[in-house]
Amino acid sequence: MALFVLFIRIKSAKKPATAKKIILPPIFMSTGALMFIHPMFRVTAAEFFEALLVGMIFSILLIKTSNFEIREDNIYLKRSKAFAFILIGLLLIRIIMKSYLSNTIDVGELSGMFWILAFGMIVPWRIAMFFSFRRVKNQLDSSSNIPTI
Repeated sequence: MALFVLFIRIKSAKKPATAKKIILPPIFMSTGALMFIHPMFRVTAAEFFEALLVGMIFSILLIKTSNFEIREDNIYLKRSKAFAFILIGLLLIRIIMKSYLSNTIDVGELSGMFWILAFGMIVPWRIAMFFSFRRVKNQLDSSSNIPTI
């Protein structure tokens, strides 16, 4: 899955970014919250906030490596060599955490916690990307409104 995300990210850097492409992934992922209907996946308040906090901390790394640039009157996501290493590093940390925590936390609760962690990582990252995109879009719009003589 991590290789798939990495491949998608590299491929998407070749196409212009849009607000829709930034906003939709967290919306699609939010359907995963339906897992909490089943009691097996429910977590305690402490587990919820722990997972959310870890996800938000992880999102800082993704936010720092996601920048936009203007090329050919379009907005593109800048390629970052660090992004691939950060994504793989976060995956390794999650695998280690899951292996360690699976000894003390039920598999259903742990699955719920890791969904919360992932959602807590993607939402702040995508919100930051959206604001960064809007800032660059405003620059592009203001520079294209300059009349030429």
